[in-house]
Amino acid sequence: MRKIVLGIGGSSGALYAKLLMEQLQNFPKEQLKVGIVMSENAIVNWELEIGEFKKEDWPFEFYGKRDFNAGFASGSAKYDTMIICPCSMGIVGRIASGISDDLMTRAADVILKERRRLIVVPREAPFNLIHLRNMTTITEAGGIICPASPSFYSNPKTLEQLAETVVHRVLDLADLDVSSFRWGDG
Repeated sequence: MRKIVLGIGGSSGALYAKLLMEQLQNFPKEQLKVGIVMSENAIVNWELEIGEFKKEDWPFEFYGKRDFNAGFASGSAKYDTMIICPCSMGIVGRIASGISDDLMTRAADVILKERRRLIVVPREAPFNLIHLRNMTTITEAGGIICPASPSFYSNPKTLEQLAETVVHRVLDLADLDVSSFRWGDG
């Protein structure tokens, strides 16, 4: 069974998180366990950009930002992947500095120290030098930076289809099988 942590940060881009959660809920529970931690601003942005957020609408286990009893706060729980989508530059900076002052940054620290897969999806522009250096530090520590930069070669017709180009790329990076447009496949 795969075990994934989904961190939802407070930058704009709640649609990416929503589409990612919709894709993740399609995997059989026997194959994929998903734990979610959200920042307070993540909920604020979700409600601003999408509408009301209700945890009970999702088949996942949600953890508070100070719940260090969550399994993924320790390497012994063997969560193999963490995705932070969207990810603010504040979270990027804390991860790059090794500051695990909440569950999201602790989980990222655990994933990196265990040499597992961390996928960070920053939704910020432009980047300043501090942002770039922090993303470089995460990359050098083994993380993957996948900016929320949608692609257009699939000719997306809706905002959701455009955002899905990022979500599908993230799922590919997480080594989860997803049906999506593939270059050269039409």
